[in-house]
Amino acid sequence: MSDLLNIGASGLRAYSRALSTIGDNIANAQTPGYARRTLELVENQAASNMPLYRSSIKPGGVAIQGVTRSVDQWLIQDSRISSGDAERSATKLDWMNKVEAALSDDSNGIATGLGKLFNTADLLTADPSNPTLRAQFLQSVDDVASGFRTAAGQLSSMADGISSAAAGEVDSFNTNLNALEQINIGLRKARPGSTNEASLLDERDRLLDELSSQAGVTASFDSHGAVTLTATATGDTLVGGGVVTPISVSAAADGRLSYSIGGSPFTTATGSLAGLAEAANHVADQRAGLDTMSAQFANQVNAAHQAGVDANGNPGQPLFTGVGSAATLAAASLTTAQVAAADATSSNGNMLAIGGMRGSNDPESAWAAHMATQAQATASARAQDAAATTRRDAASAARSAVSEIDLDREAADLLRFQQAYSAAARTIQVARDTMQALLNAV
Repeated sequence: MSDLLNIGASGLRAYSRALSTIGDNIANAQTPGYARRTLELVENQAASNMPLYRSSIKPGGVAIQGVTRSVDQWLIQDSRISSGDAERSATKLDWMNKVEAALSDDSNGIATGLGKLFNTADLLTADPSNPTLRAQFLQSVDDVASGFRTAAGQLSSMADGISSAAAGEVDSFNTNLNALEQINIGLRKARPGSTNEASLLDERDRLLDELSSQAGVTASFDSHGAVTLTATATGDTLVGGGVVTPISVSAAADGRLSYSIGGSPFTTATGSLAGLAEAANHVADQRAGLDTMSAQFANQVNAAHQAGVDANGNPGQPLFTGVGSAATLAAASLTTAQVAAADATSSNGNMLAIGGMRGSNDPESAWAAHMATQAQATASARAQDAAATTRRDAASAARSAVSEIDLDREAADLLRFQQAYSAAARTIQVARDTMQALLNAV
């Protein structure tokens, strides 16, 4: 009779726990990082009483082995790799689009200013003494200089923005490393198969997902599920042996980023940190290219203007100052009479020469080619991002197919275990009624 009671009691305990587990699944159906849990139940072997082994004997019934999570480690790893690649491409593309916007004519007006300068020079060849056209010519010079300064300022602000974003991302990365070590401590203390252990494993996987999206990392696990995390590219230990080694970031004068760990370089080819480093390199290249183009253009136009003669018969003066960089380029303070429209032989000869600068290698063509190169780079980054995003979505879907909550399945399991719980309760009731009947018969 005691066996019947124990069988019923074990059933009540097991099926109550199973119902609780299903309830957790349903409640967390939309919780990011939550993996479906199942309660592993096994049959207890019944045995007769033996005096020497009475304390180790278990009556028949059902026993709880523990809570297991529905996960596939290969799919998880594939999802993390694809997520890191997608974050890198998305981060880089975001800044590439900003660079393209900063260099566009809508933003700085460089292309419009160049066209206006040469168009006004053409008009001055027909009426070289016209003060209005001379003023328009000087204004176009100022517009071009202002456009280069605007573009340089936007690229400089962009470099600062990338540096700030990288610093914030590094702080987040280090925070996640510290949180992961706390999870490791909890996992080493958790009872195997417990709900607490399952919750810690969910949080461990969520942190690893986050870290993998930030940088290239490799995880290995001990028997408790605790993580040793290393940098994929260099093998440096980030979390392991109870020690957390944070990373740091520094920006060079031109905005290029470098990461380090324990004083040594920390390199990563994937994740948002890699995307920020690539974006910083691109912006630095664009800033250098803008300085080169502004200097070449200013020197070319200055030389052409200085070859002419102004309205007072004096040699032409430089039209631009601060030629060293796009950020310092400015229009010289000249009067309309100082516009050198003439040359030694005619009143419009120098304007003819300046207007004749248009051609395959003129500043307008060089700027258009520069913009085309930037557009091609942005288009390439966009294509890479589309491919990486598609792969990430497919890997995430395959992973979710294993771990996600199917409410129909949970509803069916809920009904099944409710019936099993009722049967266990009925077993206890039968044992009670039988015992009562025997007592009444005495």
